[in-house]
Amino acid sequence: MAGDDFRCGFVSLIGRPNVGKSTLLNRILGEKIAIVTDKPQTTRNRIVGIKNLPKAQLILVDTPGLHTPRGKLNEALVEASQNAWRDADLVLVLLEAGSGSLRQGEKEILEQAASGDLPFLVALNKVDTLPGDWAGRPDELPMVRQLMDDFGIVSGQLFFLSALTGEGVEELVAEMVSRLPRHPPYFPDDIQTEISERFWVQEVIREQVFELTRDEIPYAVAVEIDYYHDLEKRLSIGATIFVEQNSQKGIIIGRGGSMLKKIGTRARKEIEAFVGIPVYLELHVSVAKNWTKKPNMLQRFGYQP
Repeated sequence: MAGDDFRCGFVSLIGRPNVGKSTLLNRILGEKIAIVTDKPQTTRNRIVGIKNLPKAQLILVDTPGLHTPRGKLNEALVEASQNAWRDADLVLVLLEAGSGSLRQGEKEILEQAASGDLPFLVALNKVDTLPGDWAGRPDELPMVRQLMDDFGIVSGQLFFLSALTGEGVEELVAEMVSRLPRHPPYFPDDIQTEISERFWVQEVIREQVFELTRDEIPYAVAVEIDYYHDLEKRLSIGATIFVEQNSQKGIIIGRGGSMLKKIGTRARKEIEAFVGIPVYLELHVSVAKNWTKKPNMLQRFGYQP
C-alpha cells in the first residue's frame, strides 16, 4: 500500500533522433522494452516503461526523435512527441555529449523546454564516447557553458551519463523521482510496460529489418501481426512486413528468400529469449504503395490516431 510519501508521475524522454532515448529507457528498466538500432527514427510510437521502486513509480515515456518533419509519417512522429511532452509531469531533455557547440535542433528543444510550464532536466548522454581530451571531465565541455549561459541550466538540473554502460543513470533516476508529485501508483507493481506482447513482437521484427537492410528500406517498413496463438508450450506467430515499392520487397526477401529467412531467424531467437518457450514465426512481405504518405495507412499501422 502506497503511503503519503509515495511519488508517481510521467517523465517524457525528449531529444533528437538517435540520441539514446530508447537505450536509456531499457537501461533504467533493466529489460528491453524499446527496440534500439544505430539508425535515427527507429522509435515510431509512444513507448511507456514503468520503473517500480520502494516508494515511487517512475513512468517513462519514450518518444520518436524530434526533427523537421518531411512527409506524413514524419509529421505523425513529431506530433506523437509533442503530445507526450504536454502530458508529462517532468521532461528529460536528452542531448549527445560532444566537444562542439549545441546544434540548432538541440537549441530549439531547449528553448521549448525553458519556455514551458513543466519542470525539466537535461542529460548529456554518450559520455563514454568523448574524445581523450574531454574524457573524464564532461562538465568542462563548451556545450555545458552554453547550457548555463543561454538557457539558465543549473548544476542540479544537468546530468552526465552513458545509457549504454549505465554510468550516471542511478543518479539521474534518483533526481527524477525526487521531482515527481506525491501520488499513488497508476499501474500495478508487477508490470514494466503498457505495450502489448503483440506490439513488442512487431517491433522486434522491424528492428531486424533495420539492422539487416540498408539505405531507405528500414524507413519504408511497417509490420502487422496476422495471427498470434499462444499454445502454452509454443507460440505461433504470423506477420506481414509491408514496404512501399516492389523493388523494396525484393530486397527484404533476398535471393532465394535468404534475407527474409535471416530476419525471421534473428527475430524468432529474440522472441524466444523473452517469452521462454519455442516460437514458430511465419513472415510474409507485401507492398502497400507509398503507405508513408497516406493517412489511412498510417492509422492502420498505428502511427496516427
